[in-house]
Amino acid sequence: MTDQVRLDRDGGLAVLTIDAPPLNLYTASLQTDLSDAIGALETSPARALLIRAEGKVVSGGVDVSLFDAQGSPAEAKVLFDEMLAVPDRIAALPFPTVFAAHGLCLTWAFEVAVACDLLLAASRAKFGLVEKVVGLTPTMGGTQRLAARAGVGRAKEFVMTGDTYDAATLERWNVVNRVLADDGFDDAARAFAARLAEGPTRAHAATKRVLDHFSAGGVPEANANITSIAAELFETEDLRNAVKSFLADGPGKATFTGR
Repeated sequence: MTDQVRLDRDGGLAVLTIDAPPLNLYTASLQTDLSDAIGALETSPARALLIRAEGKVVSGGVDVSLFDAQGSPAEAKVLFDEMLAVPDRIAALPFPTVFAAHGLCLTWAFEVAVACDLLLAASRAKFGLVEKVVGLTPTMGGTQRLAARAGVGRAKEFVMTGDTYDAATLERWNVVNRVLADDGFDDAARAFAARLAEGPTRAHAATKRVLDHFSAGGVPEANANITSIAAELFETEDLRNAVKSFLADGPGKATFTGR
C-alpha cells in the first residue's frame, strides 16, 4: 500500500481510506493498493470495516486511460476480472462493512459501496454509474448489486441514463441505508461503524452467510441453511457469555469480544 490507500485500526474497527487527489480515480496502482489492503483484512480480520475517502469527492470514476490501454477483448476481460475481485473480496469479508460517501461517488466507488453491507451517505452526496459515456457497462458488480437492493427496473434506469442521483433518492430506493447530516458526517460514520465493531462479530458473519443464501436461492435456501449456521454460534464465547449476562443482569448488559 501507498499513501493513496491507508488501512488504520482503532481497536476492532479497521478504517480504509482512499486518498488519491484530486479525484480519487481508479488506476492500476490504486487497484494494487486496494487489493493489498483487502489482503491484510483477510489475513488479519477486523471486527468491522469503514471505507471512506479524503477530498472533495469520493471518486470521479475510473482513469479512462486504463481502458484505452486494452488492446483486445481478451485483455479487457483480464482487467475486468481483476477489478471485479475488489468488491467481491470486500463482500466476502466475515465482519460488517460500512461505506461512507461524503460527496460525489461515481463508477468504481459506487460499486464498492454497494458491495459493502451498509451504505451511509451525507445529504450532499450524489451517486452514479456513468460508464455509458465511454460506451461501456459497469464491470465491478454495481449493476447487479444495485438490482439486488432496488430492483431490476431501477438498475436499468440508473445505468442506462448515466444520471447522478442524490442520497435521499437512493435511500428511498433502499440503496443507501442512512442519510446523515453533512456537518459531522465523518465522525458520525466512524461512530456508527465503531458500534458494529463492538458487537458479536461471528453472529454478524452468520447473518451475512444467511443473506448470501437468500440472495442465491430465496427464502427456501436460507431456511435450508439457517439452523446450521445459527447452531454453530454456540461454539462462540460471545453467545455463551451474553446468554449468562442476560440471565444474570437482564438484556443489553453483555459486552462482546468477537470470539
